[in-house]
Amino acid sequence: MDKFFDFTGSVVLVTGGSRGLGRAMVLAFAERGADVVITSRKGDSCESLAEEVRAMGREALPYACHIGHWEEIDGLVEAAYDRFGKIDTLVNNAGMSPLYPRLSEVTEDLFDKVVGVNLKGPYRLSALIGERMAAGSGGSIINVSSTAAVHPTPNSEPYGACKAGVNYLTLSLAHAFGPKVRVNCIQPGPFLTDISKAWDLESFNKNAEKNIALQRGGEPEEVVGAALYLAGPSGSYTTGAIIAIDGGSR
Repeated sequence: MDKFFDFTGSVVLVTGGSRGLGRAMVLAFAERGADVVITSRKGDSCESLAEEVRAMGREALPYACHIGHWEEIDGLVEAAYDRFGKIDTLVNNAGMSPLYPRLSEVTEDLFDKVVGVNLKGPYRLSALIGERMAAGSGGSIINVSSTAAVHPTPNSEPYGACKAGVNYLTLSLAHAFGPKVRVNCIQPGPFLTDISKAWDLESFNKNAEKNIALQRGGEPEEVVGAALYLAGPSGSYTTGAIIAIDGGSR
């Protein structure tokens, strides 16, 4: 295996890890030798993916956790360290972007849920794990943002604002936890994951022809290369970076 992409002996924790981009990253790290912590709100889905990982000969800890609830995050971190003794890479991938008919109908509860999952959770998880990494042998934190952070559009205001906050956290935490911990961000454009099943794909494809250089949405596996680069030795001089993987969106 290429030494720059060999994760043998590493432990990787991926939030939102049971489907979509998270699932693709979990499998990619496991295929290259990593043991994984798979967390999402759906414990059954985490366990199902964990079985696939174990079939590769790697260890997996499935753990149901609502990333918007700090007391659950605390339990997740303790369970991960109890099982593996360390976390080498944290991927803050979990997110939510609910639809709403108009701005005034975004309830306080909905707004708080969007902030909790997309911003508050990644902050808390990064704080807990980043401090342990910095006090130990170091590590890598990879945040997953969105082009909504830099290309504001109607109907995603709370989500986009949170992802802009994730971009900010990336830059700030890179300094807070450096030099032993690298903190970077993947900023995806539209990906054809489970969430895209709710899209008007005919309209999306027409828009993609005009506004996306590659004229299509991304496939989950197309985020993997960036994650492996940022987590591994090939990215050893990369921190505070925000890498757009958006097909050339505008």
